[in-house]
Amino acid sequence: MARPTLLVLSILLLVPYQAKSRFSPKTGGGLPLLEKGEEVLAGEEGAEAQRQRRRAECEGRWIHIRDLPPRFNTDLLRSCNAFPLYDDGDFCPYLANHGLGPRTHNRSRSWYRTDPHMLEPFFHRRLLEYPCLTPDPARADAVFLPYYASLDSLPFLYNPALFNSSALHGRDLADLLRRDSPAVSARRGGHDHFLVLARPAWDYSQEPDADPPLWGTSFLHLPDFLNVTVLALEARPWPWQERAVPHPTSFHPATLARLDAWLARARRARRTTLMLFAGGGGGGAPNIRGSIRAECENRTDLCEVVDCSDGSCAHDPIRFMRPMLRSSFCLQPPGDTPTRRSTFDGILAGCIPVFFEEIGARAQYGWHLPKDRFEEFSVFIPKEEVVFGGVRIGDVLESIPPAEVRRMRERVLELAPRVMYRRHGSSAGLRARKDAVDLAIDGVLRTVRHRVRALEDGDPDLLIYDDDGDDHHHHHHLS
Repeated sequence: MARPTLLVLSILLLVPYQAKSRFSPKTGGGLPLLEKGEEVLAGEEGAEAQRQRRRAECEGRWIHIRDLPPRFNTDLLRSCNAFPLYDDGDFCPYLANHGLGPRTHNRSRSWYRTDPHMLEPFFHRRLLEYPCLTPDPARADAVFLPYYASLDSLPFLYNPALFNSSALHGRDLADLLRRDSPAVSARRGGHDHFLVLARPAWDYSQEPDADPPLWGTSFLHLPDFLNVTVLALEARPWPWQERAVPHPTSFHPATLARLDAWLARARRARRTTLMLFAGGGGGGAPNIRGSIRAECENRTDLCEVVDCSDGSCAHDPIRFMRPMLRSSFCLQPPGDTPTRRSTFDGILAGCIPVFFEEIGARAQYGWHLPKDRFEEFSVFIPKEEVVFGGVRIGDVLESIPPAEVRRMRERVLELAPRVMYRRHGSSAGLRARKDAVDLAIDGVLRTVRHRVRALEDGDPDLLIYDDDGDDHHHHHHLS
């Protein structure tokens, strides 16, 4: 392995340093528990009072991180140079800072060249700071599997010799969970387990007996994981197994002051452009991206295009964040799949999202964006009306009164902290604001609580459950 790769990994893993913790000696394999200076215990109150306060705060919220052999997580990072996923090379550079990637420049404090595929190690790292960890799985309300599933899938996706073996993805872990402490999974049939999948769920829902094999693997079809809650970058329309979590952006502040400073900048930005499209595609048969490009070429006074063809924007936030700050609306058409990272970049910039499919966001991110209030912070224009019906996007957006646009932008910026992934080791002030990880954990705990109650009540129909917030619960009965 090349020496630079080892350097990056040594920075990421800090393997020699294994911090001691009164909370959880198990970290799920390979990662340090907490970095120096990140201890979350306060020192003022007495030990017994502290224990009682913590017990009360963690009631119903205990999480156990399953201790997996490193071949299921940190060892996978060591093969970061085995697959040239990008035109500019492999993903080794993006492992820095526990998966946030390298800083955009040396003086940057909150901006990183983040690759969304690194969500698995980053989420694992963040969960190590969770205040209600328990080393006892029997005491846990939920069990986290620190399995870097999408990284483990790369050989099946990119090695031609393994294309016909994609049904094997995840089998090794399934065998381990059956063999090693099987009572942990058996206690609730896996309904209390969760893991992270840093790709769209579609990529892992190939039928095992598909002939010829289709793109992807059959991981989500394995019986051992059918009851596990999967946090994916994009969910299928029927949310039995997976829930969508926001695509990571490049903004990862460590203090409340840095978050507030950025939001203040976005609030005072001069919005001189009506609409922006940052993306590629649009060629071939009539499609929404082609229609957007054609309209923008005809109305350069209203529309700006940032060409992100061939992944040119993937690790360079400056290319699109500045244009987003000067635009009122950001167009978010579907591409290869319905959702886009650009949606969340735009929200952080205070750029009101314009969707062209329901499945692009409203049907995806209910834990992070209020599904029943989308009209307050986004615009929906059916793609068929644009591509075949002659509707001009610019005309629709220009017809929205300026006061309404200001209200929508303010609502977008109010939601921005909910879709942001703050940096690990953040200040106490910023930790008090729930970010994308906190809301995902809250959602998992609600889902597990509901499923366990359904199992105890002997009502399997109630296991099919779509919950999009603390205040409203939707029960979907099996027909």
